[in-house]
Amino acid sequence: MAPLRRELSTNSALPFLKPNPLARLRLFCFPYAGAGATVFHKWYDKVPSFIELCSVQLPGRETWMSADPFTRLQPLIEAIAREILPYLDKPFVFFGHSMGALLSFELARHLRSERGLSPDYLFVSGRRAPHIVDAISDIHSLPDTQFLEKLRDLSRTHNGSREREELARLFLPIIRADIGICETYVYTSEPPLICPVLAFGGLDDDIATEALLAWREHTVAEFRLQMLPGEHFFIHSAESLFLRILLRECDRITRVSS
Repeated sequence: MAPLRRELSTNSALPFLKPNPLARLRLFCFPYAGAGATVFHKWYDKVPSFIELCSVQLPGRETWMSADPFTRLQPLIEAIAREILPYLDKPFVFFGHSMGALLSFELARHLRSERGLSPDYLFVSGRRAPHIVDAISDIHSLPDTQFLEKLRDLSRTHNGSREREELARLFLPIIRADIGICETYVYTSEPPLICPVLAFGGLDDDIATEALLAWREHTVAEFRLQMLPGEHFFIHSAESLFLRILLRECDRITRVSS
């Protein structure tokens, strides 16, 4: 058996991709607001050999600091699509948490309309269905002091800490841009996706179960809701259980398609 190639990618959006030519499936992971690709780094050593993990880097952070962060969704979707298109030459699935769930959903719709491509599975977590209108807010345009105060409130709600608050201050432009993307997003109706959708939620998160169940309207295929222990960042606090379910589904779809 040929050895796996382990060199890192030079692609701006996939800087930590470890090419695995034996993989049957690519798993693209999209981070939450303010985060970069490194939030998924621990997963690289936890995925089985049939998966090639692709931790997506967003512009303006970590290894893609040379680019300005996007403040609107559609231009960001188009930029990500250009970067990952060469890696869609084998079966692939999307996972996104919070803002990442919105990115993965809209990217799936963009690839369908522009390229006739579809992920084999869409995994979303920590976000209400995109057609569910959130309470109107406009904190991304507040002055720094007021903006940070609002972030403190959100951090308390989402199990934050003083360390997280200090990071928020350090990466203020990125967080402001990401929140701007979420706050200015306007859902437009399109036909549902053809891939299965699995939505994850935290039992102690403040997102209503009904808002998570509403993701079922966005697929004509199988839909499931999986609730896990924890608050908003349950993908970290309940990581072992979360990954077990995610990887089990990835294994199931590769067996079905093979």
